[in-house]
Amino acid sequence: MVFTPEVLWNGLVWPLVRLVMFISLGLLVGNILEGLRWTRAMGKVATPLIRIGRLKDISGASFALAFFSGVAANSMLSEAYDKGELSDKELIISNLFNSLPTYFLHMPTVFFIAAPFIGHVAFMYVGLTLLAAFIRTAVIILWGHLALPPDGCCGSISAKLESQEPRNIATILAIALKRLRKRLPRVIFITIPIYTVFFFLRSYGIFADFETFLSAHLSFLSWLKPEVVGVAAFSLAAEFTAGLAAAGSLLGAGTLSPRDLVLALMIGNILSTPMRALRHQLPYYAGIFKGRMALKLIVYNQVLRSSSLIVVICIYYFMTR
Repeated sequence: MVFTPEVLWNGLVWPLVRLVMFISLGLLVGNILEGLRWTRAMGKVATPLIRIGRLKDISGASFALAFFSGVAANSMLSEAYDKGELSDKELIISNLFNSLPTYFLHMPTVFFIAAPFIGHVAFMYVGLTLLAAFIRTAVIILWGHLALPPDGCCGSISAKLESQEPRNIATILAIALKRLRKRLPRVIFITIPIYTVFFFLRSYGIFADFETFLSAHLSFLSWLKPEVVGVAAFSLAAEFTAGLAAAGSLLGAGTLSPRDLVLALMIGNILSTPMRALRHQLPYYAGIFKGRMALKLIVYNQVLRSSSLIVVICIYYFMTR
């Protein structure tokens, strides 16, 4: 591949600029919200859930903020963790707790991409992935209830916030910018090298070769129709839109039923999990959380996501036989 200035700008420089910009904005917004003492008010949105899950107010605030910005929500958790307000286990559970609002944030995009290709089947596909998101949330809340101490939930952050003196906007902004300047070098020095390495790996076809290898070894899906396996493999070896195009073509020709199509897309969604984690989550998480914790959060997120999708697929498969 020839790396012309245009290729480097469109494929590496501009995406990096945009990624660092959004991470920085998320850090700044999180610090401003904390300075304005809005974390307690925002946390009330999820109060019943965080009480059952024995989470802190800052976790509820992050949950509410995740409906608008996943970066800002994770930045808020990262700041609280660095200051010792969240333990390792609380950080992991709180981050996983944000999977539901994060899903809602991206759900309209997924639906409006899928609908032109597969029509009404998009409602079923998106509905099943939404069900998986609710299952994840239920599991996370149960995990928090069983794993976290009841005396540390709720209130602890609120009490501290109430005891602090109010600040004016100028002071809040100055503190937020100071924290941003402290965190930004780490974001730049970690995110840029990781993103750059993955850009060149992708450009030289390393990911494509790996995905092709995986798609060629799907014998464990022999219980499905060959066309279903084909769409799942195509979703793995190509982008989501390309998989939808292939699925829509087979659906239009009558080769695949709506049920088979949904199964194919769901399975392709699971099979693409490792590549999604490496391509998209690693550079983003590494810029917000420290190295080992970033990897741990990615693993927990993807394992929980895949497990919930597998459960939903099994339910759908046996209920529609």
